Amino acid sequence: MTKRNMLKFQQTATNDTNVYLEDTDKALPEVLNPRTRYMFLNTLATGGKSLIKSCKDMHLNRVVAYKTLRKEFLNDEIEKTRFLREARVSAMLQHPSVIPVYEIGRDNQGQYYFTMKLVHGYTLREIMDYRERYDLSQLIDVIIQISHGLAAAHSRGVAHRDIKPENILVGPFREVLLLDWGLAKVWGKDGKSADFDYPGAKLEEKFAEKLDKSMTGYGKLQGTVCYMSPEQIRRDPDISFSTDIYSLGSVLYELLTGTPPFESDKIYELLDMVKNQEPVRPSEINKYPVPKTLEKLCLRCLQKDPKLRPASMEEIIQILQLDWMSEISY
Repeated sequence: MTKRNMLKFQQTATNDTNVYLEDTDKALPEVLNPRTRYMFLNTLATGGKSLIKSCKDMHLNRVVAYKTLRKEFLNDEIEKTRFLREARVSAMLQHPSVIPVYEIGRDNQGQYYFTMKLVHGYTLREIMDYRERYDLSQLIDVIIQISHGLAAAHSRGVAHRDIKPENILVGPFREVLLLDWGLAKVWGKDGKSADFDYPGAKLEEKFAEKLDKSMTGYGKLQGTVCYMSPEQIRRDPDISFSTDIYSLGSVLYELLTGTPPFESDKIYELLDMVKNQEPVRPSEINKYPVPKTLEKLCLRCLQKDPKLRPASMEEIIQILQLDWMSEISY
């Protein structure tokens, strides 16, 4: 975002969270009641499977985000396991690009919840809606920071599997965070994954036509169709970290061109494009000059064969940090 917008946003965030002596030195009650720890304020977001609220932690005098499953999934064992996985993955990674998790537990009804840092900011989707306000270097810096986060996750044996602009958040202090690890894939010590990581039947075309192309759906394809790798669509059982490289390439493509690599109003057409068609070169559709280094990297990330993509996030970071700005001529 522009320096002016960033400065204004940072000042607002700081003024709303002043630290006072009365809050820092107040004694704790002799007996702490976990049932009265959080004072709920308002609902922040309602996702496909979860609900996020803001609440005040009465023990630490800070406002945090409080996440639970939506009521229709409270008894779904798979979604409960995914919920626990998301909380623990986020907590265990401990990286600047991953929101810290503070606590996991059960509420008064015995249902799972976890609390995490509350970050006010703009998603990359919101930023891209005003693409003309930002320099390409600012947007690429966002990709670099996310790449560092993914490199850390991959080194710890975690694949995110849901990279998209809506899951990338730019905070008030220019921090860049990768959200929503609910679809993350991890492997056991024996190299195997959970059974529910391998969905069975394919989407029927007559059903797929009715779906929103940006939907991350329960019981449907895992991830968002516009950014999914071919192996995610095929539901390959040996899916690897390279799926995140493909998805990041899709986000990079959209930063360079203003559109995703493939577009269609029908899900089954979009699925076929991702599996079988090559994207148009960004330089052929963008009205602005596209650095050859970034175009080449983007197209490598979008290769159908995972073996033809960059070998690691570290390789991507190295390329993104090259002097590609010198390639732009107006």
